[in-house]
Amino acid sequence: MTGGSILGNRVLRKEDPKFLTSGGKYVDDLLDEPMLQGAVHVTYVRSSVAHGRILSIDTSDAASMPGVIAIFTAESLDLQQVPATFNPMVTHTLLASDKVRYVGEPVAAVVTETREQGVDAVEAVIVDIDPLEALIDVEAAMMSSTLIYEGAGSNVVFDTTALGIPENTGAAFFEGCEVVVTGRFMNQRVAPCPLEVRGAAAVWDSDGRLNQWLSTQHAQGTIDPLAAANGIDRTAIRVRTPDVGGGFGAKIGAYGEELLLGVISKRVGRPVKWRETRSESMVALGHGRAQLQYVTIGGTKAGKVTHYQLHAIQDAGGFADMGTILAPFMTRPMSSGVYAIPNIECRTTSVVTNTTPIVAYRGAGRPEATAAIERAMDLFALEVGMDAAEVRRLNLIPKFMEPHTTVVGQTYDVGDYETALDKALAASDYTALRAEQAKRRASGDVKQIGIGVCVYVEITGGVGNGESAKVEVTDDGRAIVYTGTSPHGQGHDTAWSMLVQEQTGIPMDRVELVWGDTDLVPIGTGTMGSRSLQQGGNAVFQVAGTLTEKAKAVAARLLEANEADVVLDKGRGVFHVAGTPAMSKSWSDLARAEKGNGGLMHDEVIGVPGATFPFGAHVAVVEVDTETGRVKHLRQVACDDAGKVLNPLLLDGQIHGGIAQGVAQALLEEVLYDADGNPTTSNLADYGFISAVELPSVEVVHMETPTPLNAIGAKGIGESGTIGSTPAIQSAVVDAVSHLGVRHIEMPCTAERVWQAINAAG
Repeated sequence: MTGGSILGNRVLRKEDPKFLTSGGKYVDDLLDEPMLQGAVHVTYVRSSVAHGRILSIDTSDAASMPGVIAIFTAESLDLQQVPATFNPMVTHTLLASDKVRYVGEPVAAVVTETREQGVDAVEAVIVDIDPLEALIDVEAAMMSSTLIYEGAGSNVVFDTTALGIPENTGAAFFEGCEVVVTGRFMNQRVAPCPLEVRGAAAVWDSDGRLNQWLSTQHAQGTIDPLAAANGIDRTAIRVRTPDVGGGFGAKIGAYGEELLLGVISKRVGRPVKWRETRSESMVALGHGRAQLQYVTIGGTKAGKVTHYQLHAIQDAGGFADMGTILAPFMTRPMSSGVYAIPNIECRTTSVVTNTTPIVAYRGAGRPEATAAIERAMDLFALEVGMDAAEVRRLNLIPKFMEPHTTVVGQTYDVGDYETALDKALAASDYTALRAEQAKRRASGDVKQIGIGVCVYVEITGGVGNGESAKVEVTDDGRAIVYTGTSPHGQGHDTAWSMLVQEQTGIPMDRVELVWGDTDLVPIGTGTMGSRSLQQGGNAVFQVAGTLTEKAKAVAARLLEANEADVVLDKGRGVFHVAGTPAMSKSWSDLARAEKGNGGLMHDEVIGVPGATFPFGAHVAVVEVDTETGRVKHLRQVACDDAGKVLNPLLLDGQIHGGIAQGVAQALLEEVLYDADGNPTTSNLADYGFISAVELPSVEVVHMETPTPLNAIGAKGIGESGTIGSTPAIQSAVVDAVSHLGVRHIEMPCTAERVWQAINAAG
């Protein structure tokens, strides 16, 4: 290990043996939980109509079926209207009451002895719905006189003009530009598809306290919604999160199906469990992206961009929840990207439609911003006849090691975008790729190659301004770490153990991680927005450091020495007086000595001054069959700078996973509805889901530009691969056929779409 430090080394994940052998313990595995013995099962009746008024709900036939204990509706549960967080004029009940607003919306809850009985019983519940016009297209919804929420007065539920941001000035903005190019891009709707679908369980204990288990990314964040749904004080709730089989942002909060379990459990007087099916997950778990973008870019014939205008129209889906604010608060601030563009206008509009609600999904608004500016740069490069990489280089913000504020008012911490671009281009042998492309074009080869370049910056750790951590040393010298973040595949156990070992010398295999139990960790902001290491890990690192200083005082007392003379030998995990290593005290000695003083531990919430801004450059290479439109992904070179690297193995894993999701959006994934609002991609037979077969080996190029905003110099990495890969792949596909007159192909770049674009251009 370099310099005796464990940090910066490729340390194997300590979580993996469990997941590869006995397996994780998920919500649906809680069969041995004593409190859940005798649990009954909840199955939800879901709307099969996208938009309509509920005339009646007939439960009589279902109520007489085998195993049915109870059936609940909004009326029988006396559910009240819940206002949307980001537009209080948009309200709904947790079970649909007056109207249904998307296919898959919960309408009633059936309680049965077994899960199988519930599947049968819901089919017998008859919901009579008077259909209304289904609004699926976001622009049609903006203009329609049919209102999804009458109380809102419009299907437009948020607009940046409400923040005092003026409307875009239109063509007048580009007066004086030698070159002006416009584009209309659809950053399509996608489904998160976690391997573990949602599940939850609930029971009331003898003290009248609600105990709930959730598959969530933020246990502490579900307390207030649960308290509101159950009409109790937040102190009367305990939430526990076992292993979570993927979240990708869609599991940040709690949905209506989960919030109602405590209410139902109280009504039936028994523990209750719920798990959705994959088909339910595809229509009821929140979707991602779904942003329509109108872009105009202008500048000089020499390739200098001087003006950029973006109008992002965000499809919020069937409720004004997280999807309402993705464009104004995540896309708009990052609209400048990595470019020094002196004039930028960016307006956003959020619109409800009769589709599954949009939630945070890996990147949450930042991939959309990058996709817009990168597509615009490609169109500009084509118009001025310059190489796409060189146009980018010409317009990059120069290297800065002090904060830099863009025209739209976003301040980046540190950045070196040109070096990232150079590294990616060198690793890909960009010149040779262009030479091969020219050769194929000259020969008229049926299979053409395309090279796509993306340079990006994103915001991480923008959620929360710090995190809680507690480190406790036990009598036998082990360390227990309590963290306010929540692991669901990122490798927190390994990373946090490395940080504790670095500060204390306690071997990482003797470090235990505790998370997702609101009794044990009452304060926490969870895992989202790539915040975990730079806030949660930073807290663990600093708390472990403070605990070590506390331990020195205890050791000094036991060794009858001055505290200033006591040193920690991390290699041996013992404290001794400097110069006399033979007389020492171990961590277990100190823990036993402090047993009567509350134990040897330190607990603190560690703040951070702000978000960080990882950046990087991706080069994608694809091969396109010009006769069939088939795209083959040949190479992906990724230079992702996430600041100081804690563990390159974990870093690479996050990059690989992010790229897989980003490539999937570019080439395969799209949630589709028919004209009546019926989903046509409601299972994995119809929805394009990527596998290893479609992916090349990722070529990772390392680069480290530490941030000064936390003690370990780290930025986030969980979403960067997604943000950099998608535009690079889309650009590569268009580039492969640009010599045939193609200027743009919408995502996903399927064979059909590529073939149509070639023929339309021809």
